[in-house]
Amino acid sequence: MNLLVNGDAEKGPGGTAEPVGSVVGWKVRKGAPALVGYDVGDGYPTPGDPGPGGEAGARFFSGGNSPVTVLVQETVLPASGATGHRAVDAGRVRYVLSGWLGGYAGQEDGVRLSVEFRDRAGTPLALSVLGPVGAAERGHATALLERSAEAAVPPGARSAFVQLSFTRSGGGTSNDGYADGISLRLTASGRHS
Repeated sequence: MNLLVNGDAEKGPGGTAEPVGSVVGWKVRKGAPALVGYDVGDGYPTPGDPGPGGEAGARFFSGGNSPVTVLVQETVLPASGATGHRAVDAGRVRYVLSGWLGGYAGQEDGVRLSVEFRDRAGTPLALSVLGPVGAAERGHATALLERSAEAAVPPGARSAFVQLSFTRSGGGTSNDGYADGISLRLTASGRHS
């Protein structure tokens, strides 16, 4: 189960390249994100470009028209069950952070996805960072490539702070960092003897 709300950019206003004031499930910390439709064209990713393909919904996240756009989401970890606090503290819970990250043609605009696990007091315990996916990695094509990180949830973790940071590196007004299919999942690992 994905712990994140609206990791696929499908909910709320959007569908064009125009920035939106709010994003369902996410806090806009900086900038002006856009939830762009795969049918917009005009150089934006289309269903025919490398990306999530059949897994994709109708829209993806973009940095809009701000030099830096930051979206954040904090989720509380389950208190009980196979991935609850006792299992976390015993080192028996793993996480997978994943997403499709990319950009436009030969430009270096990009997006970084990170998760920071925090204890009950909000103190950071561990950090994983994915991206950005540069132009060379994309073959200088407009594309979204899948990236993921997996590790143990640190003992004492009670929440996960997820951040999408879109950065425009070149000229122009569009921040062409793109993201879709953002996911944070927990799994219970076997007992250690």
